Amino acid sequence: MFSGLSALVIEDVADDNDRIRVMARTREGLAPCPMCGVLTGQVHGLCGRTVTDVPVDGRPVVVSVRVRRLVCPAQGCPRQTFGEQVPGLLERYQRRTSRLTGQLSAVVTEPAGRAGARLSQALQVVVSKSTALRLLIRLPLPPPRIPRVLRVDDFALKRRHRYATILTDTQTGERIEVLPGRGADALQAWLPTHPGVEIACRDGSGAYGEAIRRASPEAVQISDRWHVQKNLCDKTLAEVRSHSSCWATANPARPAGAREQTTRERRQQIHDLLDKGVGLLECARRLNLSLNTVKRYTRTRQPEALRRAPRYRPTLVDPYRDHLRERRAADPAVPVLRLFHQIKELGNTGSLNLLYRYITQGRAEGDRPVITPRRLTRLLLTRPDRLREADTRLLQELTAACPELAELARLVRGFAELLTPAEGNDAELTAWIIDARAADLPHLHGLANGLELDRDAVNAGLTLPHHNGRTEGVNTRTKRIMRQMHGRAGFDLLRHRILLQ
Repeated sequence: MFSGLSALVIEDVADDNDRIRVMARTREGLAPCPMCGVLTGQVHGLCGRTVTDVPVDGRPVVVSVRVRRLVCPAQGCPRQTFGEQVPGLLERYQRRTSRLTGQLSAVVTEPAGRAGARLSQALQVVVSKSTALRLLIRLPLPPPRIPRVLRVDDFALKRRHRYATILTDTQTGERIEVLPGRGADALQAWLPTHPGVEIACRDGSGAYGEAIRRASPEAVQISDRWHVQKNLCDKTLAEVRSHSSCWATANPARPAGAREQTTRERRQQIHDLLDKGVGLLECARRLNLSLNTVKRYTRTRQPEALRRAPRYRPTLVDPYRDHLRERRAADPAVPVLRLFHQIKELGNTGSLNLLYRYITQGRAEGDRPVITPRRLTRLLLTRPDRLREADTRLLQELTAACPELAELARLVRGFAELLTPAEGNDAELTAWIIDARAADLPHLHGLANGLELDRDAVNAGLTLPHHNGRTEGVNTRTKRIMRQMHGRAGFDLLRHRILLQ
């Protein structure tokens, strides 16, 4: 039961109801002086120490230790007497045994602070939040190691205000260092003091690329493929939106419902006020709308851009939609209650409230919702073998109605094939850039220009297997740590917790 106290001589064990008290003393023998290291066994006196050990049977254990105070025999030693320590069990100035401190340190590594203090109560050990933080800070960080393949990425300490840079090992996922800021200065100062990096994976940041070129010009830079693909997705969405007036004609629009009619009228009211010189805030006050809503309508130049594809779940009214459409077309003023009784006679088992919501949402007025630019972009970026048959037919109809869209689909699929690392992708990328610049797609021209500016790193990213995937996972865990801390701790504690994970 007390095997962890084998370095002591246990004299008695007492039951104090709410705790177990152990009386012990140190063993006879020589002990080194903490200043000069000379062994001595000359006793100057005895003193007592009371420390807490790991609980037994759900009750805390208190150890009362009688410790010798020894005399240092070395001439000129500044310590004439010193208290005896028991390495591995009793440390200087500590009120807990080393094994209890190790258990508490393992507990506070994850939740830290207040949560660590609350969790320690389950171990029948009471510590304050400040003690939990001190235990966490005293934990030694793993020895620094220079990886062969280094990953560099940033994360937000406070979005749009303060950022930090995290360095990880691409092979093991080990956190190497956390640097304040995300500019070139911090990384450029760190690399010369830690030589040995052969490959550096990064995003499209020019600051990181410049820092690596200055500090480690021999290192191979790799542009992360996820960020390259993200740039392709953004440019594809911009191209789809710029040609919406062309491909939208191939998708028959449903008749405008009550909600869509209200949206159009609201947009017209806002633009009429703007044409008269009324400001955005005054428009919001006059129309009783939020400022963000007014801004969204202001940025919309074409009314068709306001039409969005509704996402509805199947309901019990769907089989009777044709009947509802015919009855409402013949008599627009037909009461909803009468329609409810009619479809109930036809076999509907839904409620009247369900029918009200079905008609109010405009679901009884059209056959197919209008596709949005974002959804069309998703269809273009999805592998053809993973598309449903209906989505494949819809994509064929839309690309057939717009030659630029068909050219965009071809270029997107060609670039997607390059995202699988393989030999010769750098030469195929050159052909793709020439092909993209020849097409009438201005946004893809911008993507091609950006690839050319960082061509060496992009070539390495398309031919080598390394990427920043694990670093993004580390950033996700870092966000969890920051949410636990609620912004109450500084950068030093955050760095300490990240490196201990």
